Amino acid sequence: MAKLVPLNHPALHAIAEEITAEEFSNGTVEKIVKDLKEAIKTYDVDGYAAVAIAAPQIGVSKRVFLIDDQSDRKDSLPSIVAVNPRFTKLSKKTHEAGEGCLSIPDTYGLVTRHQNVTMEAKDINGKTYSRGAGGLLAQIMQHEYDHLDGVLFTDRANKVWTKGNEPEEYEK
Repeated sequence: MAKLVPLNHPALHAIAEEITAEEFSNGTVEKIVKDLKEAIKTYDVDGYAAVAIAAPQIGVSKRVFLIDDQSDRKDSLPSIVAVNPRFTKLSKKTHEAGEGCLSIPDTYGLVTRHQNVTMEAKDINGKTYSRGAGGLLAQIMQHEYDHLDGVLFTDRANKVWTKGNEPEEYEK
């Protein structure tokens, strides 16, 4: 079973490789997506469920991420498999939002992200699609895309804190 790799794992800090046509046909992509779906289900910290995961987080340096909201919210996010994604549009308008990451437990931060994005990617079968997103979904897509480039949210954060040391405005 695939598991999250530790923070010092090289896959988390490297630019991931593109998926090849052969990897679509030989089952590699299906296996990576299956492993991502298994790994994301194992995450449950303080009652928070995971919403997305990228292949480098399970030690696979390939350009694949999955959005698969594990929460039981009624307004859950759409399920998306993104293989070899790239952004074709990024809004000029940005916003600062709080983020956390499966790979860096108990650490949170404020990150400036584009408010709206358009992404082109391939699905699990290798079919190209385009997907626009705004708000939270756009933020998640950018966070996961960063993983494919070896960038962690803490590398981009304007402010970082650990659980128990939250800034006053974020204390519950």
